[in-house]
Amino acid sequence: MAIKRHTKVLSDIGMSSMTDLVFLLLIFFLITSTLVNPNALKLLLPKSTGQVSAKATVSVSIKDWHDGQTYTYHINGNETAIPFAQVEDSLVELLQSEEDPTFSIYSDETVPVGEVVQVMNIAKRNHYKVILATSPE
Repeated sequence: MAIKRHTKVLSDIGMSSMTDLVFLLLIFFLITSTLVNPNALKLLLPKSTGQVSAKATVSVSIKDWHDGQTYTYHINGNETAIPFAQVEDSLVELLQSEEDPTFSIYSDETVPVGEVVQVMNIAKRNHYKVILATSPE
């Protein structure tokens, strides 16, 4: 007695659901890539051709208020400024668990070099690596 199937198995794959999924992923990545902004402060960075591939986990921003004497320090792009005396303590606290502690300095191009060097001295005292952020030319 021979039993035959009357239904055939279809080997076609519906592509409409796949295109919907790809479209949704594309929208998701476009939206999330615009939200990534490591520096919330508006700074005019100095221009440079050399770029570093290392990734810093912490950033220190130095803002010039154009009166010649007022410079504010911001950790990780936070809009509330902290005094320079607290910068080192904040960096030590944030970088203590890092295997290769690295932080970046975002400095307005009108900030004197002396202010930037003070932050670099913090890195030297604590044996941290430091990256000076610049805009590409």
